[in-house]
Amino acid sequence: METAPKKRFSREEWAWIFYDWANSVWYTNISAAIWPIYFSMVISELANHGFIDTVYGYAVSLANLVTALLAPYLGAIGDFKGMKKTLWKIFLLIGVVFTIFMAVFDNWVLMIIGFIVSRIGISGSCLFYDSFLTDVTTKDRMDKVSAWGYAMGYIGGSTIPFVISIIIMLAMNQSILSFKLAIAIVPVWWLIFSIPFWKYVEQKHYVDTPMKELGRTAFRNAISTFKHILKDKAVLFFLIAYFFYIDGVDTIISMATNYGDTLGLGSIGMILALLVTQIVAMPMSLVFGNIAKKFGALRLITWSVLMYAFITVIGFAMGFMIDFHETVGLTEAAAVSVSTVLFWVLATLVGTVQGGIQSLSRSYFGQIIPAERSNEYYGFMDIFGKFACVIGPALYAFVYGLTDKASFGILSLIVLFFGGFLFLTVGKPYFMKVEHEEIEE
Repeated sequence: METAPKKRFSREEWAWIFYDWANSVWYTNISAAIWPIYFSMVISELANHGFIDTVYGYAVSLANLVTALLAPYLGAIGDFKGMKKTLWKIFLLIGVVFTIFMAVFDNWVLMIIGFIVSRIGISGSCLFYDSFLTDVTTKDRMDKVSAWGYAMGYIGGSTIPFVISIIIMLAMNQSILSFKLAIAIVPVWWLIFSIPFWKYVEQKHYVDTPMKELGRTAFRNAISTFKHILKDKAVLFFLIAYFFYIDGVDTIISMATNYGDTLGLGSIGMILALLVTQIVAMPMSLVFGNIAKKFGALRLITWSVLMYAFITVIGFAMGFMIDFHETVGLTEAAAVSVSTVLFWVLATLVGTVQGGIQSLSRSYFGQIIPAERSNEYYGFMDIFGKFACVIGPALYAFVYGLTDKASFGILSLIVLFFGGFLFLTVGKPYFMKVEHEEIEE
């Protein structure tokens, strides 16, 4: 007689979910909202908005490039017994230390160095965190567990410390010290809520190889995995599609407040709009996780990619209104007002799909790869994602520099979403084959 499917989360699943609660504060306060504005305040006396956007865009690209180059080898090492947890701890501590570094120094060069290394730390820890999904749960529960991770990240890791940060900045009249305190919250929150993961999550699937052969075997396994990916058309087409669409997603997250600041939108208004993103994203992440079995994860991912293409058009419209306000018959003040409203619309729409596209991408990939090689495969997923994220910010910075219009920089990102949609469509027969094989098993 078949046993009823388990509904409650296990201790290991909850501990895994809570690392999203722990690290999401970095993506909100550092990547998306507060630190970019703080960095702009520090450097504004020395440079114009174009230079600020360009420096920030290339910094994001450099951090992603370093992570991308490290990911396959780190992934291969992480698949060996006991190594995954160790490497996760190392990158966690690197991220925490250099986030503190960002709050302490006022020199813009030191700030950008701290940002780059801190981003490498968060990215590396999340590479190993994602791969632990195959250790803490089963294939039939991955969509749900992954969705809950993002949901808890949005409501806890993003929203609660984000609200605290906003209160501090308003109470202290947006002083430099208030921004420093908002940044200092990040490493404290991140480290404290990483304790359940540190204590309860362990590597169950691994390759058992003697330590002395680790380096040589890891390199050989990374090459072998890459060859397997080239042969496995479902994994290959998914990774190529992911390469394109996640680039656009991450670039919009990373550049949103810089873009809004360039257009002259109010800092607090943008931060509150991004708070709406977090609030909307929490329930929508759970909705995506719950309806994935009914509509299919890939169908929901494809729908989200098209929604992001539409979001890119709204972003372009924001800048177009300001850059060409006389052409459309608006005063500059009226154009800023319209663009502010569009920023709120954009923030709300991003909230509806951001958690869903990230959580389902993570869980679907976990379902189509071998569990004992999960870290290695997620390493290649990370390299596809990070190399893509080198392109997005650099593309924005390049087109902005070429046209001197931030709106055209944002519009250029639409090609990334069309690329993702194309490869999801081309790969559909292979995805359907995998899904059919899963049903037969």
